[in-house]
Amino acid sequence: MNLVKIAYKPFGIGLGMAAGAVSGAVFGQVWKRLGHDDDAPDATDEQRQWREILLAAALQGAIFAVVRAAVVRGGARTTKKLTGVWPD
Repeated sequence: MNLVKIAYKPFGIGLGMAAGAVSGAVFGQVWKRLGHDDDAPDATDEQRQWREILLAAALQGAIFAVVRAAVVRGGARTTKKLTGVWPD
């Protein structure tokens, strides 16, 4: 049982990294569809308003959290299905 949990750690890290890449792509598409520039504003972008910077940050954070939770949860469920052990 502990072996599965230990073996899952690198897999979980990989899932988290994949979730980051996917969420970045999803955010980019959502940002474009909202009618904004192709690139989201950086916090230090002098040409952007506070409102736009904070909106982009909140949207990006929400998308990242949802995608990461879905990917990591799916990985945990798959591990349980394959091994019979839920990884912590």
